Amino acid sequence: MTDEPLWRPSADARASTRLGRFIGTLEARHGVVFADHEAAWRWSVDHLDETWQAIADDLPVRWHDQPTAVLADRSMPGAKWFPGGTLNYAEHALIADDDAVAIIGRSQTRPEVVVTGAELRDQVARCAAGLRRLGIGRGDRVAAYLPNIPETIVAFLATASLGAVWTSCAPEFGTRSVVDRLSQIEPSLLLVVGGYRYGAKDVHRTVEVAAIRAALPSLDAVVEVAHLAGTEPVPDAVTWDDLLADHEPLAFEAVPFDHPLYVLYSSGTTGLPKPIVHGHGGITVEHAKALGLYCNLGPGDRFFWFSTTGWMMWNFLVSGLLVGATVVTFDGNPGHPTLDGLWAMAQELGVTFFGTSAPFLMACRKEGLQPGADHDLSAIRAVGSTGAPLPPEGFAWVYDAVKADVLLSSVSGGTDVCTAFVGGSPLTPVRAGAIGCRWLGIKVQAFNEDAQPVVGETGELVVTAPMPSMPVGLWGDADGSRYHDAYFDTFPGVWRHGDWLTLADDGSMVISGRSDATLNRGGVRMGTAEFYSVVESFEEVTDSVVVHLEDDEGGLGELLLFVSLADGIALDDLRRPIATALRERLSPRHVPDDLIAVAGIPRTLSGKKLEVPIKRILRGADPAQAVSRGALANPEALDAFVAIVAARASAPVAGHDVAVDQ
Repeated sequence: MTDEPLWRPSADARASTRLGRFIGTLEARHGVVFADHEAAWRWSVDHLDETWQAIADDLPVRWHDQPTAVLADRSMPGAKWFPGGTLNYAEHALIADDDAVAIIGRSQTRPEVVVTGAELRDQVARCAAGLRRLGIGRGDRVAAYLPNIPETIVAFLATASLGAVWTSCAPEFGTRSVVDRLSQIEPSLLLVVGGYRYGAKDVHRTVEVAAIRAALPSLDAVVEVAHLAGTEPVPDAVTWDDLLADHEPLAFEAVPFDHPLYVLYSSGTTGLPKPIVHGHGGITVEHAKALGLYCNLGPGDRFFWFSTTGWMMWNFLVSGLLVGATVVTFDGNPGHPTLDGLWAMAQELGVTFFGTSAPFLMACRKEGLQPGADHDLSAIRAVGSTGAPLPPEGFAWVYDAVKADVLLSSVSGGTDVCTAFVGGSPLTPVRAGAIGCRWLGIKVQAFNEDAQPVVGETGELVVTAPMPSMPVGLWGDADGSRYHDAYFDTFPGVWRHGDWLTLADDGSMVISGRSDATLNRGGVRMGTAEFYSVVESFEEVTDSVVVHLEDDEGGLGELLLFVSLADGIALDDLRRPIATALRERLSPRHVPDDLIAVAGIPRTLSGKKLEVPIKRILRGADPAQAVSRGALANPEALDAFVAIVAARASAPVAGHDVAVDQ
């Protein structure tokens, strides 16, 4: 990347940051010298054993039984990390000093909750004792239908301490979404709330809880966490207070490195969500690296990342405890009463790392917010962005409107590995629209169609060597065939992630969208992220989705742009301005053939646009087969696309051609 950096590392970054000191440790231990982070990364992926041993030592991992090797089998899938080693994730998370603040829980449902290190250990010990009374032990599944509150973290850590397996769904998930996920793993216990407040609205969940219980015959018990005042108690449920009534000494079940810690789920837009199993050891060492080295977090830091319990970023947030940081949880509507609320919270709590999504940052930009002028954000050292590629305009807004000297780390990874492959770092400059570097120990490359690594051109994001937090497997996939087909079918022995990646010589990169939703008009290939960056820069557009219907005979095909508009905006007024902007900023071939207004853009429960399912519906697939409505945050938004298909079938849509000077 050649653009002038928006931010540069400090002159003493090698000495003043945990990542810099860690790289110095590698140099001293192995007699090497690294000119920069890119050189360290190249060495790390060629020396996986030495790198991951150093990461385990840096935490340090509290082994109960010492491993006999670091990486005994490099097969993908099937890599064997730290064989013979036993440990427990929860033991590493409960390290805060007695009087240090471990968790701050902010909620729109109830007053703030503050939990010290001593209180967290006491509550986890009590919760573990309660789980044991209910028959929970090693290998049993504990499921949660809970918001992002301190009790959820307590229950998770107690579950992990026993060697039981955790999984969670956010309480905004509907019954079908929850059952589709939890029925696959047959939980013995379910923790629930009877309701919550989202902004100014009380949301009751007792009906959903009853339906979920009825659909899960494996349940032996239900525990209710009191949350929303005035909610009817869940019948025959153990109360949270009763669960924590007895104290027993805190103990940690020693489990193998790949023993299941939790099950996360793919979006499930087509068919059942994949139940992705992550192990104690892989998550412990990967999150310690990601949060300690790349987020530069440690004791005294206050770590916030907006998430619900249905998104992997909740698991990532909780792991702030591994490095001694204070974890800040938020339960509610981030846009209530205004988008400024989270920035105000950051000031009040002295947040040092503020994590959010790219759509949130872009929404703040569109609203014209100036958080840095309206609030004292002097404590913020870094801003994290994920969930979608952050366009250059988003980078510029952060440095103009939030803080000029902040490290903006745009990261990309996924539920599949419960971390980021790539992101910013305290040792690499920040350039608008670019991700700073590949993270140590993760051999990310871009592959062309011939499965050859490329630099300077767009290719498939692949990982060509094992990493510890790759899934243990998929639950119930006894022969590993589903796991293989999901990630290793395209390039044998290589993880294909499904994103378009363009690498630069210096190791920085741009991710331009999902490879299965690519726009390819006459050989001009483009990721959808670049398209949305242009379209959603219009204040009149609240959301958009673009679909390319290819021509089987080799023509240009049909490019359809669907937009959701702000109140009072007429579509006809936007046709020519949008077309002109796309032609000038992208290419003439990426001007849409049709511009269509819809009430809303369908998104998954984790906020992803449904590009591929919409494309399948527009091509004539049965909507019920193309997408599971239970996996959507706004299933009613699909209705417009179904109606469009019917209208196009009865008569070609006319009067919507927006092509300009192609």
